[in-house]
Amino acid sequence: MKFLRTIKSKQIFTAVMIIFMASCKSTKVVSGGTVDEKLSSKSVIKAHYQNEAGFKTLSGRVKISYSDGESTQNVSVSIRMEKDKAIWMSAPLGIVKAYITPDRVSFYNKLQNEYFDGDFSYLSELLGTDVDFSILQNLLTGQAIVDLRQEKYDIDISDDSYRLTPKQQGTLYKTLFKVEPKNYKMALQQLSQPTEKRLLEITYQNYQILDKEILPNEIMVRAISKDQVNNIDLEFKNLELNGAVNFPYSIPKGFKEIEL
Repeated sequence: MKFLRTIKSKQIFTAVMIIFMASCKSTKVVSGGTVDEKLSSKSVIKAHYQNEAGFKTLSGRVKISYSDGESTQNVSVSIRMEKDKAIWMSAPLGIVKAYITPDRVSFYNKLQNEYFDGDFSYLSELLGTDVDFSILQNLLTGQAIVDLRQEKYDIDISDDSYRLTPKQQGTLYKTLFKVEPKNYKMALQQLSQPTEKRLLEITYQNYQILDKEILPNEIMVRAISKDQVNNIDLEFKNLELNGAVNFPYSIPKGFKEIEL
């Protein structure tokens, strides 16, 4: 029973965790664009970083649909974010809350009277790859989860996007990126560990413009670890940028710590 309770907490937290990656007031959904076959990988990567979101704070709601092959959950949560500093989430009535900073991952679940408070090893295990605050933030905002400027990439056209693959793939990890041609934001990010049968795939369905910032509108996340498949669909609503935000968070007394 202890194991089942821990798994349930992990499932809820996985769904809540991945949501914090995206996000505004009057918005306009954008898509489309035309690829330019003459562009080099260097030019596409340069444009990607030139269009990086520059907001200071973000708040709103995220509709989450989560499925692990055995059960499905749908929930709408509040999200607040201070760029480079903190990500906060709360399910209705504060049943589940999460608070993430560059050096801390913490959440509690009132349904199970449990909590976790530690480093990013927990999230890294859930997603099957090393994770830190920067990676999570980039995933949320449509930025590459690795620094594309640190390697050389081959480029071709795939599904009306620029497809980037490293000229020299790593021995442990394989990566693939697709960049949409309208705003040079991510269309798809894929990180795999073939020997471990692990895959993390993030697909950005479309983007929205808010206060001149270009941010994800809908995201699909697929995390595969051997025979376990988790699917998470995210839809961001009622988002606002650069307003005042706070992060009320306190682990209730008497809750049991989740041990990894």
